[in-house]
Amino acid sequence: MNKLLTLLFLVGTLISCTEKPASLTVASPSGNNSIDFQLTEDGTPIYLVSHNNKMVIDSSSMGFDFKNQESIKNHLKIIGSSTNTVNETWEMPWGEQKDVINHYNELLVELEETTAPNRKLNIYFRAYDDGIGFRYEFLPQQGIDSIIIMDENTEFQLTEDYMTWWIPGDWDIYEHLYNTSKLSELDAIAKRNHQDLAQTNIPENAVNTPVTMRSNDGLHLSFHEANLTDYAGMTLKVDNETFKLTSELVGSDRLGHKVKRALPFKTPWRTVQIADKATELIDSKLIVNLNEPNKIGDVSWFEPKKYVGIWWEMHIGKSTWDYAASQDMNSFTTDAKPHGKHGATTENTKRYIDFAAKNNIKGVLVEGWNTGWEHWIGFEDREGVFDFVTPYPDYDLEGLTQYGKEKGVEIIMHNETSAAPRTYEQQLDTAYQLMHKLGIHSVKTGYVGKIIPKGEYHHGQWMVNHYRKVVETGAKYQVAVNAHEPIKATGIRRTYPNVIAREGLRGQEFNAWASDGGNPPEHLPIVAFTRMLAGPIDFTPGVFDIALPTKENNQINTTLAQQLALYVVIYSPIQMACDLPENYEGQPAFQFIRDVGVDWDQTVVLNGEVGDFVTIARKERETGNWFVGGITDENQRQMTINFDFLEDGTEYEAVIY
Repeated sequence: MNKLLTLLFLVGTLISCTEKPASLTVASPSGNNSIDFQLTEDGTPIYLVSHNNKMVIDSSSMGFDFKNQESIKNHLKIIGSSTNTVNETWEMPWGEQKDVINHYNELLVELEETTAPNRKLNIYFRAYDDGIGFRYEFLPQQGIDSIIIMDENTEFQLTEDYMTWWIPGDWDIYEHLYNTSKLSELDAIAKRNHQDLAQTNIPENAVNTPVTMRSNDGLHLSFHEANLTDYAGMTLKVDNETFKLTSELVGSDRLGHKVKRALPFKTPWRTVQIADKATELIDSKLIVNLNEPNKIGDVSWFEPKKYVGIWWEMHIGKSTWDYAASQDMNSFTTDAKPHGKHGATTENTKRYIDFAAKNNIKGVLVEGWNTGWEHWIGFEDREGVFDFVTPYPDYDLEGLTQYGKEKGVEIIMHNETSAAPRTYEQQLDTAYQLMHKLGIHSVKTGYVGKIIPKGEYHHGQWMVNHYRKVVETGAKYQVAVNAHEPIKATGIRRTYPNVIAREGLRGQEFNAWASDGGNPPEHLPIVAFTRMLAGPIDFTPGVFDIALPTKENNQINTTLAQQLALYVVIYSPIQMACDLPENYEGQPAFQFIRDVGVDWDQTVVLNGEVGDFVTIARKERETGNWFVGGITDENQRQMTINFDFLEDGTEYEAVIY
C-alpha cells in the first residue's frame, strides 16, 4: 500500500537510426550516483557508473550467448529511449522498518541489431541515492518463441584492487566462511571440497553475491541481484589481474544450459549498493525496492515471533531426528523399533511448549516429527523417502497443535526434503492443506544434499522455480516459508511477504560440530555487511551453554552478550532461542530474550566496519521500545553511543542486560 503520493514523470525520446548519441545518462535523485550508457564503434553496449563524480565502474560490456542463435553483444543501435522518476513510500507488513521510500530515476534504452535477424533488446537502468540497478528485457521476435541462454556476459569493471569480503561462487551452497582478501588475491578454487558441506560445486574462480568491497579511500560497494524469478542465480567470475567481474550464471548439467525462457521476459536486476560508510550499506533498501509490490494481499495471518525448538539438541548429539536409526528404508513403518533417542516425541514437545508459554515465546519448531529420517542423507535413492503428513508413532501432531493453541503457542512445521524436490512437489498441496487445517502458519523447509535429479544445482533456474512454487503454495494456504539450503534472498519478500526468512549462510549449527572449530569471531561482523544486505537471516541465536560439554575442545567462539545482541543485529521476523530449555532456566540474561522485539518500526545503524564490529538500534512496532545491540570480532572495543535518534521531549528508561 502506498502511504504517500506517488510521482511519475515519463519523457519519451525517439532517436532516428542515423543518430548515434555519445551517451545516455541517468543520475540518482540527489545526483550522487550516475549511470552512463554508450555504444562503441562496433555497436557493443557498455555502461559506466560514477559516485560523486568519481568513476567506480569503468566501461563494462553487456551481452548474451545463446544456443542455436548468434550472440547478442555488438552490431546494435539505439532506436529509442525514455526516462521517468518515481518517488513513493510503501509499507512493509513486517520488516526492519515500517515505511520504505522508493525514489529513483530510470532510463530505458531500446536497442536493435543492425544486421539480420534484427533482434531487439531493452535495458532498464535505475539510479538511487543508495546504489544502482539494471536489467534486460527480451522482446517478442518474429519466428522465435523462446531462447536458451548459455551465458550472460555482464561485466563490472572495477577501478582498483578492492578489499573484498566473499564466499566462493558455489552452485550448490552458501555455507562457506567469509574470506577477506584483495581482489587480486581472491582464490575461490582453493575452497573446493570442504569436508563439512553436504554438497558443493565451485566450477570457476567466482564469488557468490552479495559480495562487499571497500576501496582505498573508504568507498563501499556491494554487488548482488534483485527479483530473481525464473532465471539462474548469478555468481561473479573474478579476473585477478584486471579487477573485472563477469556474470557467471549457475548452469544445469542435466539440461545443458543456464536459462530457458519463453519470450518476452525480463531478467533479474543486477545491483550495486554504493556507500561512503559501511553502515550505509545496511541502511540501503535497494534490493527490496527493485521488486514488485505485494501480490498476495493481506498477510496478517503471519505474526513475527520468537520460537524455541527441537533442533539444537540434535546438533549437539543429545537426540536424533530419526525414530529407528537402522538406515533401512523399511525402518519407518509403524512396527519399527525405537532406539530411544528420538527428539520429536509428544512428551518432549510438550516440554518445549510449556517453556515457551511461560516465557513470552510464541512458537515451537519440531524437527524429526515425520517419517523418513532413517534414509534421508548419504544415499542416492532419496526419492519418495519423506512423508510430509505422517508422524512417527511417538509424535501426536494434531494433539500437540491443539495443546499449543491452548497455551498461545503455535507449532512451526518442518519439511526437510533431502534435496529431492520432486518428491516434495508431489506432496505440496497435501502437506500445506494439513498445515492450514491445523492452523499452522509457518514452515521451515530444508534441502540438504545433492539435488535429485542429478545435474541440477540448488542455485540453478530449475531450483529457483521450485523454491518459488513452494512460496506460492504457501501463500495459497496461508503458510509463511523459512527456507534452509535456499536460493539467495533477492527482495522477493516484498512481492511475497510470506517469504519470512532463510538461511543461506554458515549458521549457528556449525558451532556444534564443524571440524574447523566453528564460526570465528569475525564471521557475524562480516555477515551484517554481506549476506544480511540480501534479506532476513534465520541464524538461530541464543546459545547460553557456549562451553558445549557434549563435544570436547569445541567451545563456541562467542560470548553470552554477543548471543543476546544478535537478536537486534542480525535481522529476522522469526528469531529462535536455540538452546535447550534447561540451559535457560534460572539465567537472568534470558530476560532479554523474553523482552526483545522481532518486528521493527525503525532501524538506525549506529556504527560499524565490515568484519570488525557493528551496533544497531531498532524501535519495536508494537511498543515503541528501542533495543540496541552491538557485536565485535575477537578484539575488545569500547563504544560511545549517540542516542540522538530518540524522540525529543520523551523520557526514556534504560535497561542494560
